[in-house]
Amino acid sequence: MKQFQSSRRSLLPLAALTRFAVMATAACGTSGPGGAAGGGASMWFLSGEPNQTTIQKAVDAFVSSNPDNKISVTYFQNDAFKTKIKTAIGAGQAPTIVYGWGGGTLKTYAEAEQVEDLTSWFDANPELKDKFFPSSFGAATVNGKIYALPNQYIAPIVLFYNKELFEKAGAQPPKTWDDVMSLVKTFNDMGVAPFSLGGQSRWTSMMWLQYLLDRIGGPEVFKAIFEGKPNAWMDPAVAETGAKVQELVPADGFIKGFSSITADSKADQALLFTGKAAMMLHGSWTYGAMKKDGQNFVQDGKLGFVGFPTLPGGKGDPKNGVGNPAQYMSISAKATDEEKETAKKFFKDGIMTDTVIDAYINSGSVPIVNGIEDKLASSEDKDFLNFVYDLGKNAPNFQQSWDQALSPTAAEALLNNIDQLFLKSITPQQFAENMNATLGK
Repeated sequence: MKQFQSSRRSLLPLAALTRFAVMATAACGTSGPGGAAGGGASMWFLSGEPNQTTIQKAVDAFVSSNPDNKISVTYFQNDAFKTKIKTAIGAGQAPTIVYGWGGGTLKTYAEAEQVEDLTSWFDANPELKDKFFPSSFGAATVNGKIYALPNQYIAPIVLFYNKELFEKAGAQPPKTWDDVMSLVKTFNDMGVAPFSLGGQSRWTSMMWLQYLLDRIGGPEVFKAIFEGKPNAWMDPAVAETGAKVQELVPADGFIKGFSSITADSKADQALLFTGKAAMMLHGSWTYGAMKKDGQNFVQDGKLGFVGFPTLPGGKGDPKNGVGNPAQYMSISAKATDEEKETAKKFFKDGIMTDTVIDAYINSGSVPIVNGIEDKLASSEDKDFLNFVYDLGKNAPNFQQSWDQALSPTAAEALLNNIDQLFLKSITPQQFAENMNATLGK
């Protein structure tokens, strides 16, 4: 997810790129379009608060303590970044530090020798590896070798709801799919959209399919898809998942015009905290954004959160989670030796310091580091943080976001087909067949 969590639209215009660029310091030399304008190592990162300020402060503090190790950061909106980074890596013009979500995209980079193998470096720095949740290394590992540093926070997909609207309706958050469909009628009758959805971004719609497939068929269905087993997408649970979506859409389960709403604009979040929508399925990272921009919606205790509902006869454990086990940073194989050393030093000394960990907790996120229980317990956001922490820690299966777990080719096909599924321009069976054709690509 991270946030999450996908690929997509046209690149930012040059003027917008310039606005998002923040140069930490300057030095000499460059490594091409992905390199630092003034020299040194370079990094591309996602724009938006509170993460942009947190990473910039981390870079500034690192450079201040290590004046011989320059790092510059350029910021992009989520969708633009995912398009830009793939183009840059393919052209051999990536930044020194490659931000991402691991999984299938990282596998593509690693097998093309576009990012550094960090296995021996981690072996030489066991205290660093021991700092992070063991589960966070799965999506960083390709063919038994580690190609990325896990960082930031665990980001499960959460069902958020507006407590004030639920109180007005005399309703409780849904525990089952029947509850979901009942609430759709309840809130439509009130003139309120049941669910907010930034459908133009497509990966937000994907969150629904991930949870539905898990609850219906259990984690084994997507595991077979991930492993590329023949006809894995033709499992009956896939078509049933699509049918549930197409049950929800014509019932006006989502805000009208959802296909023109983007997640990057945070309009989907605004619909929830302004009372235009009663619920929103989204990444845990939106908690911090809503706390910052939500007109005291979070601070006044109006934001609720629960796990995804169960489905009758479903095989998935209700404790299973989906989303991003962490975010990841790799090192471009095209970087100079000096740039690579700067990146490794930043990974070790600058990326997850106590200051950064505290900043993530203060913004409503659960960092992927061990031994933070006391910090979480003392936070003003402890209810949400412990909810996320327990979900990540106790989930029998935590499924990585599909558009990150799959190859870039399959992921793009997935997002296109999800778009069509939600617009009802293809049937659930056609969705399954179209995706089955991507196996092995």
